Amino acid sequence: MIVWQCVNAIAQGALFALTVPVLFMLLGSNPSAVWPWLWAFIMASALYAIVYWLSLRSALRSSSTLSLALHTRIGDHLSNLPLGWYTADRIGQLSTLLGQGVVDIMGIAAHLIRPLISGLLTPATIVVTLAVFDWRLALITAIAIPFLLLVFRWASRLSAKADTIQAAVQADAAGKIIEYASLQPVLRAYGTKGTNARLVDEALASRRNVSAEVLRTSTPGRVGFALALQLAFTLILAAAAALVLGGWTSAVSMLPLLVLIERFVEPLNEAAGLASTVQRNEGSLNRIAAVLDAASLPEPATPVVPAGNDIAFDHVGFGYDDRLVLEDITARLPEGTTTALVGPSGSGKTTLTRLVARFWDTDTGSVRIGGTDVRDIATTDLMSRLAIVFQDVYLFDGTIAENVRLGRPDATDEELRAAATAARLDSIIARAPQGWNTPVGEGGLLLSGGERQRVSIARALLKNAPIILLDEATSALDPENEAAVQAAIEALSRHKTVLVIAHKLDTIRHADRILFLDHGHIIEDGTHDSLLAAGGRYAQFWNTRESAAEWHLNEPD
Repeated sequence: MIVWQCVNAIAQGALFALTVPVLFMLLGSNPSAVWPWLWAFIMASALYAIVYWLSLRSALRSSSTLSLALHTRIGDHLSNLPLGWYTADRIGQLSTLLGQGVVDIMGIAAHLIRPLISGLLTPATIVVTLAVFDWRLALITAIAIPFLLLVFRWASRLSAKADTIQAAVQADAAGKIIEYASLQPVLRAYGTKGTNARLVDEALASRRNVSAEVLRTSTPGRVGFALALQLAFTLILAAAAALVLGGWTSAVSMLPLLVLIERFVEPLNEAAGLASTVQRNEGSLNRIAAVLDAASLPEPATPVVPAGNDIAFDHVGFGYDDRLVLEDITARLPEGTTTALVGPSGSGKTTLTRLVARFWDTDTGSVRIGGTDVRDIATTDLMSRLAIVFQDVYLFDGTIAENVRLGRPDATDEELRAAATAARLDSIIARAPQGWNTPVGEGGLLLSGGERQRVSIARALLKNAPIILLDEATSALDPENEAAVQAAIEALSRHKTVLVIAHKLDTIRHADRILFLDHGHIIEDGTHDSLLAAGGRYAQFWNTRESAAEWHLNEPD
């Protein structure tokens, strides 16, 4: 692509150069001698049109290739990042990056490279042409180029500074507006919508003030470069007039050269206008670079196949940034047993389960499956052994059948129906307007929370993995959905190694083993009966939950 753009720029400069002999002939003593030069100009114009079309096609093709390459490279890299990298804010950023961000970068190849190259090579070609006809005028024109580049660099810095200021304020104002819109039910219920409206007004006022600052910051650079171009052209024109008045050349000979010099200024001006657009896209380039620079999940050089499906935590320590979450966690979960994780919010329960799935690697110690460190197990092998049902259920924008089949794409229809029955999903399918082919919407938004959970559990049942990582999410469900999901969980957990973050008393009571976590430590470990008898933190937790379960509202007399 770059080669074609260079050829196009040089061809454009050469076409401009041909105007000089054409004008010489027309203004000379024998105008009829112009025809050979005029035919050469016409043929050069046709050739330039072909080169321009080829360069444009090359740019568009390169843009499409760049889009494919970027999406492929980002996609490949994303598939190798730790699952813990995918926080909610990063998912939103990725959505923008893979959409508008990549489009912005495609625009550089499709629309910006050509005029930028023309802004350099076309004036250079014109200077060479001037040297053929008048080396003095060519020298004066060439001297103007470093001066224009210095002014352009100064203007670009001002433009970049202005864009940075504007982007930050626009993001803040947009966030306030979205927050204000999404919180309307709460604000109206509590009669406080005026407070948030004031925050929106302040954000918009700040945006207006900053927009004025952006104009004050960027305008001097834009005006300065335009004036520098005009000054350079004026000085060259003055030099040409001095050459004519000094008798060094004639006005007739100088006029075609001045026409050529005017064409020298035009591509520079166009390139300057587009350069600021390139700088605005620098943010997208930096964000893509940041994603590609994120550390991938290391794959073992020689993968080991685990000898079983038991889980062991060996002096595990882990933290987010500078905050320690787990410290010296040691426990072994025998194959085929159910272990419940119990403890206050923030004690590290979810983090511990996700270390098994290798959302992150431990800072100290190791997590083992079948006696093998999860870091020594190939990612595909590790994930094939795990079925994960966490609180945040995400369904893809497809049908119910497509979402369940993600568990095992090659499953038969009979296996699919059996999983749906075990997950109590069959009743939902029976009343759905299109049965198995009913769309679930993006993220499963067309289904209720309980229905999404049943689809997620059916998917895990169909996968039939030997290890289940489960974060029960039935507390916010209605009684019917809660009972159905609880029964599905029991079917899913049968004869498997289960690590469950327990919220329900029945789940805790029937677990083979209970680990009570607090502040990143296992402070109690045992069965339900033994921990109750010990009278420690677990017993206190149990009694509090059991008392809460007996609460009820008295009906009014």
